[in-house]
Amino acid sequence: MNSQTSKPPVPVRFLDRTTPPHIATLILLAGISALAMNIFLPSLPGMARYFDTDYATMQLAVAFYLTGNAVLQLLIGPVSDRFGRRPVILFGGGVFIVATVACIYAPNVEVFLALRVVQAIVISGLVLSRAVIRDMFPQNQAASMIGYVTMGMAVAPMIAPAIGGALDATFGWQASFWVLAGLGVLVQLLVWYDLGETAAKSTSSLADQVRQYPELLTSRRFWGYCLTAAFTSGAFFAYLGGAPYVGSVVFGMDAATLGLFFGAPAIGYMTGNFITGRYAMRYGIDAMVLAGALLSAGGLTLALFVFLLGFGGPLAFFGFMIFVGLGNGLVLPNATAGMLSVRPHLAGSASGLGGAIMIGGGAALSVLAGILLEGRGSALPLIMLMVATAGLSCLCAAYTVRRRKIVTGI
Repeated sequence: MNSQTSKPPVPVRFLDRTTPPHIATLILLAGISALAMNIFLPSLPGMARYFDTDYATMQLAVAFYLTGNAVLQLLIGPVSDRFGRRPVILFGGGVFIVATVACIYAPNVEVFLALRVVQAIVISGLVLSRAVIRDMFPQNQAASMIGYVTMGMAVAPMIAPAIGGALDATFGWQASFWVLAGLGVLVQLLVWYDLGETAAKSTSSLADQVRQYPELLTSRRFWGYCLTAAFTSGAFFAYLGGAPYVGSVVFGMDAATLGLFFGAPAIGYMTGNFITGRYAMRYGIDAMVLAGALLSAGGLTLALFVFLLGFGGPLAFFGFMIFVGLGNGLVLPNATAGMLSVRPHLAGSASGLGGAIMIGGGAALSVLAGILLEGRGSALPLIMLMVATAGLSCLCAAYTVRRRKIVTGI
């Protein structure tokens, strides 16, 4: 099956669950996943004091959430290919709401961290919003649409830390989780009334779906797109794990100020998503992926030189992180469209497997960032880690472009 084969236009009627969903619903589905990951990050130092633990332990709230994301994505994709996108998204949303409220009443850090793993099921909305788009559109158009969806999604991580920091300063860290729960309910209602099924009916069993994973794992192009996305996003996940420490300990910021600065990468992310939405169909996904990887690595390398020369400060640190967001905004929607197009009949499985690899690596890097920074008074260990992962993304992107030329002769 040609991944560029045209599909007939699919009618979309808002709030009509007999038709595919409106793009606004997909944006909000993706956005709630991003919001749950980072709205509370400015509160981490205060939460460590609340639960009477150290920062490294409290920072596991990010790593455990990402680990839960990774494991769940291995199941979400095949399950949605077998039973449909709609029931899986609705189930995940319901569990997320319950887990979010439970986080507020966690009696200790161990229970809180366990609930963060359960809360990670909200990733079903992000994973399957991409699969829904690939159900509806061919490859380059899918990349464009994914770009627009993730551009809208970028608003969430851009404003979430600022909101979380303000909520923490006014009401305490629990306020962020009450906001998450309320938004979860609203998105769940929207999904119920608007999201019609887009997956083709499958007669194969769930076990058959899982057994088709080797078909993806033996595809070099799948691995090329997957690893490029994993290493590019890895720089951002390292930032998520280390930036709260850098902001609060190294630069002495309070939660509200850190929240304002923390959203800097999302400015670049939204810009990259806009460029993808505008130009992916014109230039193709491979050119966008390579450009994004180079921009991310280039910006981080400049940041490293600035800090090595002794000119580093909060404006320099957070300012250069815009390049990380820009690179992710170009790489992720295009690499995702590539992953989903290698084997279009396994779009849900590809989204889940690719996402699991990407998020699993991100969880490891977020933990590593916390370990490297603990007890240090400099941002350099975090920047060097990010430069290394961004450099690997450039190598993978170059390999992917070369592999496509070998396969297609173009």
